[in-house]
Amino acid sequence: MTRFLRRPVLRALAIDALVLVLAWIAGGQYLLDRIDPALGLPLLAPPMLLLGWWQRRETARVRRTTILIALALLLLAQGLLAALLVRTPGWAQLALMLTTGAVAAFASDALVQWRRGRAVRLVAALAFALGWFAAGHALLSFLYRPVTASVDAPAVTMLTGLPLRWTGGGDIAAMITEGTADDPALARLEAMGPVSLVDSIVDHVPPRGGALLLAHPRALAPQELVAIDAFVRGGGRAVVLADALSGWPARHPLGDPRNPPVTSLLTPLLDHWGVTLGAAPVGGTRARAADIEGARLRLFSAGRFDRLPTDCRVYADRRVAACSVGAGEVWLVGDADLLFAPLWQPLVNGASHLRRADTMDWLAARLWGDTAGHAAALQPLWIGSRS
Repeated sequence: MTRFLRRPVLRALAIDALVLVLAWIAGGQYLLDRIDPALGLPLLAPPMLLLGWWQRRETARVRRTTILIALALLLLAQGLLAALLVRTPGWAQLALMLTTGAVAAFASDALVQWRRGRAVRLVAALAFALGWFAAGHALLSFLYRPVTASVDAPAVTMLTGLPLRWTGGGDIAAMITEGTADDPALARLEAMGPVSLVDSIVDHVPPRGGALLLAHPRALAPQELVAIDAFVRGGGRAVVLADALSGWPARHPLGDPRNPPVTSLLTPLLDHWGVTLGAAPVGGTRARAADIEGARLRLFSAGRFDRLPTDCRVYADRRVAACSVGAGEVWLVGDADLLFAPLWQPLVNGASHLRRADTMDWLAARLWGDTAGHAAALQPLWIGSRS
């Protein structure tokens, strides 16, 4: 029995090592700071074809044993890595890996054993690998797809000084010719649920059950601040992005009022709530990962909240806080750059499973609450997270 198992185990270990390396490098685990077993799914075909070719002259029993050993060891290795780096093995991802790995392995074995000419089998193997790669990414994109609010969800009222609408710049004629060219953050929010982008909350009070998103707005008049405070204290939900030093790219010359505010202009409102936003860190040139209740945000030169009410829950070294204000709740984030598309968009446009952060899904859950829809079938497993 020992001699029977020795060769299958060695082959299984070699193939599993190849799968793990491919998932880490080509699958995006390293680039995305994730240890998702599912990210290796699109890359299963080449290693399994190699395994089939290695044991093409073995008996069916040996080939089947090798495949089963390879799958068992692969699941063990991926589960241990996830458990060590994320504190959860990722059972859903492991189940998907087991199922698709078995399909890829036995299909590869059948293809190698196919009684056809070498050229025909080579073309079929190439087509199988390419088709598996495309189908794997399509499946993962579906399973990790973003949440959307229900059709009857109340609109989120958004007040911002960031250039999220008409981002093309230029004169009116150029904007009409080019179209609205909305920023990806606004387009994504509007795809997830109804959003009402307003200039004044006094004239556009959030609807009953709705939420308010203050994304680094320009200086607000006193009546605007009073209206915001009244909305939250009356039981409303709000997310406030107050950046001590915005890194949002300026499209216009320095001092042009069309540029976003350099620093937060919400100090009077925050003072009224007992909140003080500290200065932004000096020399911050890299995005900082922040894990908030299992979700990964990426912040850039975010300021800390030096003073907060005692009943606030704090995260990310006081850069994010959830506070009760009257009968309502407000989420405070010392950074507006987290909406900047390069910090959260996936590596490949439309490939939701290759996203860099959970920023937009996290915002959807805060803004639409119970109407934000069901969570995706799979959630990213971020290295260092405690999800």
